[in-house]
Amino acid sequence: MKIVVCIKQVPDTKGGVKFNPDGTLDRGAMLTIMNPDDKAGLEAALRIKDEYGAEVTVLTMGLPKAEDVLREAMAMGADNGILVTDRVLGGADTWATSTTIAGALRNIDYDLIITGRQAIDGDTAQVGPQISEHLGIPVISYAQDIKIEGDSVIVNRQFEDRHHVLKAKMPCLVTALSELNVPRYMTPGGIFDAFDKDITVWGRKDLKDVDDSDLGLAGSPTKIAKASDKVRKGAGEKVTLDADEAVSYIMDKLVEKHVI
Repeated sequence: MKIVVCIKQVPDTKGGVKFNPDGTLDRGAMLTIMNPDDKAGLEAALRIKDEYGAEVTVLTMGLPKAEDVLREAMAMGADNGILVTDRVLGGADTWATSTTIAGALRNIDYDLIITGRQAIDGDTAQVGPQISEHLGIPVISYAQDIKIEGDSVIVNRQFEDRHHVLKAKMPCLVTALSELNVPRYMTPGGIFDAFDKDITVWGRKDLKDVDDSDLGLAGSPTKIAKASDKVRKGAGEKVTLDADEAVSYIMDKLVEKHVI
C-alpha cells in the first residue's frame, strides 16, 4: 500500500507574521512549524503503516527551507520526502497550489492521499478537495477516524455535532482534522535516519499536465486587497454604573446584539 501525505510548512504565529509588499506572506522571514492538521494526517498514515504495512511518502510545496518539515516527517517514520520548489510557484493561492501539487502527484503511484483539513496560515480548507478534483479521485473531508478495509478506506467524518461514516474505494483523498490523533514524537534514531536519506526535489519541469497560466502568483485568481499583521481595536464604550445599573446595561446590550 502506498500513502502520500501532503504537508505544509506554515508560520509559527506565536512569533508574529510578516508580509511582502504585494500582500503575500514573507515566509522566508518567519519561524515555521509543520501545519497541525497535516501532522495529524501524517500520524494517521504512520498508524496505517504500523498496522497494515505501507510506504509513506511526504510531499510539500514551498521554499527550499521547507525541507525541514520533510526531515521532521521522516524522523517520525515517513519513508520518502519530496520537495516541490521553484520561483515560478511563489505567491500561489489555493487554486495554483492545488494545481501544482496535483501535477507533482501525477508522478507518483498512490492508493491513498492524506492532507490536512486546512492550513493555519490560510484557513480555507480548499486545497485538499481541489487536489482530488484535479486528479479525478473521491475525497472525504474532516476525518476524525480512518480505517482500512481491503481496497477501501472507511472514514468517520465530523459533521457539526454528529458524524458521517463514509466508505470509498482507493485511490482516494482524505483530509484530516488535528483532533484525529496525537502525533508521535521524533526519535533520536529516526532523526539520524532522516538526515541520512535524500530528499527528492522537483521544479516546474517535473509537473505533469499543468499550464503555466495556472501557477504561482500570476496564475492565482485570488487577489489580496490589503494585508496587515496587526488589527487595531477601537477604544470601546466606557460607562460608570452601580451594580444594579451595570447588570441592566449589560443585559440590554446582549439583547441589542442578538446574543440573547
